[in-house]
Amino acid sequence: MPTPASAFPGDRVAGRTALVTGAGSGLGRAIALALVARGARVVGVGRTQQSLEELEEAARGLSGSVRTATADVADPVAVTALAAELADETVEVLVNNAGIAGPVAPLVDVEPEDWDEVFAVNVRGTYLMCRAFLPGMVERGEGDVINLASVSGKRPLTRRTPYTASKMAVIGLTTTLAYEVGPAGVSVNSLSPGPVDGPRMHRNFALEAERTGTSYDEAEAAFVSRAALQRMLTEEEVAAAVVAMLHMPGLCAADIDLSAGMVAR
Repeated sequence: MPTPASAFPGDRVAGRTALVTGAGSGLGRAIALALVARGARVVGVGRTQQSLEELEEAARGLSGSVRTATADVADPVAVTALAAELADETVEVLVNNAGIAGPVAPLVDVEPEDWDEVFAVNVRGTYLMCRAFLPGMVERGEGDVINLASVSGKRPLTRRTPYTASKMAVIGLTTTLAYEVGPAGVSVNSLSPGPVDGPRMHRNFALEAERTGTSYDEAEAAFVSRAALQRMLTEEEVAAAVVAMLHMPGLCAADIDLSAGMVAR
């Protein structure tokens, strides 16, 4: 039987084991560190050993702990091996953050292999990780899955069709899966950040400036002017939202917009 919400302690992070994909850099690293800082045992998964070692170093002295493992979440064999490697862990929280931006080009210029790569990481990777780690949550009658989607899956973003289509697919996966495992006491939600200040957006502004014949600063200013807060998000703000979602035990089948006001509804 599912555990009633009233049985959960006030702190829904400390003492729990959280698996975070794409944990070696960017949003994944920020999410992993935010969870460790609040007392979680984090299993950080990524494709590059060096970046995972840097995560371990950054987490030293925080109240929780970190264990890392390398895996390509888009590879079924690698995910099966990862699940076997982590058989000694009780994964109570799964944060599917691993993703790639894909090409910046009109749809007719996107090569099929580039389209497939985006869906392999962003969608199949989420599916494979859920497939591997949900059974334990269902058996225990408790768990949280947070899938990183994007507001780009719900608003026009020209020349980015593979990415936007993949993120809308993640939202669809989330809502349907929530109804499959919700009766067992497992909550599945998605978080849809808006633009996050970092290398990906810097690349996009440079490409947009080149395409339109404007400066980098002009391209950035035109983009952020769409947001109510007139700025992009920080990685730390997205990480804080993940922590907040875990402290809402009644949240299920939800998609949360975190966009600095770029999406309003």
